Amino acid sequence: MSNMPRKPAAEITVDQLLARGARALQRAGVQCLQGTADFRDEAAMIIWHELGLDHDDPGAGQQPVTAAAQARCEALLQRRAAERIPAAYLLGEAWFCGLPFHVDQRVLIPRSPFAELVEARFAPWADPGPAPRILEIGTGSGCIAIACALAFPGAEVLATDISADALAVAAANVARHGVGARLRLLQADLYDGVEGRFDLIVSNPPYVPESDLQVMPPELAWEPRSALAGGGADGLDLVRRIIAGAPTHLRPGGWLAVEVGAGMAALERAFPQLAFVWPEFERGGDGIALVAAGDLPEDNDAPGATAPGH
Repeated sequence: MSNMPRKPAAEITVDQLLARGARALQRAGVQCLQGTADFRDEAAMIIWHELGLDHDDPGAGQQPVTAAAQARCEALLQRRAAERIPAAYLLGEAWFCGLPFHVDQRVLIPRSPFAELVEARFAPWADPGPAPRILEIGTGSGCIAIACALAFPGAEVLATDISADALAVAAANVARHGVGARLRLLQADLYDGVEGRFDLIVSNPPYVPESDLQVMPPELAWEPRSALAGGGADGLDLVRRIIAGAPTHLRPGGWLAVEVGAGMAALERAFPQLAFVWPEFERGGDGIALVAAGDLPEDNDAPGATAPGH
């Protein structure tokens, strides 16, 4: 990288390369918003991937890095710093629930606290049962739907998205993880064409308020706008439609889980009659609302039932 000292003829350790890369990313002012916590994590994501290292290997940091491998890593780090391209797009891969997923600019980069809910099989809040029927609305890369299919080996999963491009990425990930027999993809605007009832409906829809879209960091501008925008002035237009449609798509005893990010207070104001549960996450993040089917209104007079889509 142009702004870090280099030793092209000498081997250094992975840890030394990592420290060097983290300092360079910090000096460049990159934003770590898409699946990593800080500059060190961001640099490690690039270096571990490029060198083919095992994240669970405690000795990986002491391994030597040849001059040629240094050059490859530094070229990627330079692009990350100079062009502000998210690391996941540079690598074509992101991790969710401990699983690798192909990602590119057709889909949002996985980073949702939904991962902790899925890993816990939604306990202790919801109990979808050993063989639930699960619907994901707005699947993007397919990471949440696929993780659900793997967390519940008896599950039947339907994942929808309005974007054909996103569904092409999701299909590749479904094949990669071998869950095609239990996970079906459907191009749809929210519930359009969705039949039957489900034990669990999950969604991480676009919820960024219009005003926030005007001041996004450069990294977020690489992601598809349709995966971020569409929520209207308060970010909740699509969430209103998801909540309005949930009663006719949930089985008795079922649950809806929808992510709203920083819109927690806005959602509470919009639906004061609903008993939302807000899980706390050990690995950080918040903004996922859970609501039981029995607490949802059973008619079309729910607030936002006619809110515009995206």
